[in-house]
Amino acid sequence: MAIIAGFAVPHPPLIIPEVGNGREKGIQATIDAYEEVGRRIAELAPDTIVVSSPHATLYRDYFHISPGRSARGDFSAYGASRARYQVEYDTELTAALERACERAGVSGGTGYEREPRLDHATMIPVHFVRHHYRDFRLVRIGLSGFNAGEHYRMGQLVQQTAARLGRRVVYIASGDLSHKLAADGPYGFAPEGPVFDERITRDFAAADFLDILCMDPGLAERAAECGLRSFQMMAGAFDRTAVTGELLSYEGPFGVGYGIAAFMPAGEEGADEGRALLAQWHDARTADLAARKAAEDPYVRLARASLEAWVRDGKRVWPDGAAILDATPEMMFDRAGCFVSLKIDGQLRGCIGTIAPTRSCLAEEICENAISACSHDPRFSPVREDELDELVYDVDVLGAPEDIASTDELDPARYGVIVSTRDGRRGLLLPDLDGVDTVDEQVRIAAQKGRIDLRWDDYSLQRFEVVRHL
Repeated sequence: MAIIAGFAVPHPPLIIPEVGNGREKGIQATIDAYEEVGRRIAELAPDTIVVSSPHATLYRDYFHISPGRSARGDFSAYGASRARYQVEYDTELTAALERACERAGVSGGTGYEREPRLDHATMIPVHFVRHHYRDFRLVRIGLSGFNAGEHYRMGQLVQQTAARLGRRVVYIASGDLSHKLAADGPYGFAPEGPVFDERITRDFAAADFLDILCMDPGLAERAAECGLRSFQMMAGAFDRTAVTGELLSYEGPFGVGYGIAAFMPAGEEGADEGRALLAQWHDARTADLAARKAAEDPYVRLARASLEAWVRDGKRVWPDGAAILDATPEMMFDRAGCFVSLKIDGQLRGCIGTIAPTRSCLAEEICENAISACSHDPRFSPVREDELDELVYDVDVLGAPEDIASTDELDPARYGVIVSTRDGRRGLLLPDLDGVDTVDEQVRIAAQKGRIDLRWDDYSLQRFEVVRHL
């Protein structure tokens, strides 16, 4: 058996004594559990430890595997330059994993390295493992913007490559849980924070990797976690393997959730075809997309029809198709600005809109903005035909903007914001967006979109309400 154990661990820098300077005592349960992880790894005596890290080199469309023979790092960014670490890489496993990616059509390898130094999410587990065991080499893998299934596939390749080389591998999935557990914490509070942590720790204890794969990306984003994709990759490393889970500790005294869990193959062989989870995740995802599509209201159905006609045939459904597609009287006769937003697996895929009406009616506004969202958003390549069934749509119909005197009149859950300058620069942000929980965040992002410097530019604020159609 190639993957002889797995561990989910957090990476708070203050847990390193030179960084914490005594504050680490506030997470003593995490320290104790980390030491237990080190002891268990020493007993297993693996050849190689594979670490997936949210803070290694990360690309939206590529899994970066750290190249070279070794790497160093320190905690100088946290005022502790004397806390230094060096690891030796398993170059044979790294090279074989890169070839496996190429054969499997997974976008990953050792190219495009931006930062060779070790990141803190790798150094922290290394710190504790080395209290008990040093005779190992490391493979470090960054996460990506791909969906849960692709992270699982990358974990499968780790499993298969380790087996092919005869390596005894321990997998460490580095990742914090929610960063939004307390109003007085560094990242504030979001209701989704405790919900996410309760669910993920329950999944850890039960080794319920399918639920980890099926976690709502919107919930995860609002909880401001950083470990979910790391855990999903680890799940792939246990593909078709019977696994027992054990939650060693959980705490969040500083407003950030720290969970440590251990996963062990069950029995000598540990084979379990019932845990071929990639197909199960795919079926659940397909069913969820079908349910969402069936529940779409007329506004979203019109946006979808317009976008799909444009992508497939380069044709517009307006004006002849709108009535056929059950456009409501309000859509046909009212005028309003609107935004059409596209997501795939919770990740934005395009968003274009108009602050005020520019077309003959709202139906035409929706049709044109849907086309723009899929083909003219400069942040993304045009939507491909093979992506159409994966798209999830929002159509936001904007109310009239109103001037406000200060940010005290804003609420990011209720109001969108427009930041404007006298020379015509303007940035807009919609309300109730995943990951935008404070007025300051909302205004900053809107200003950034309008290339407005809030420190120096003379700017004004407006707010508006929206009706969101799903």
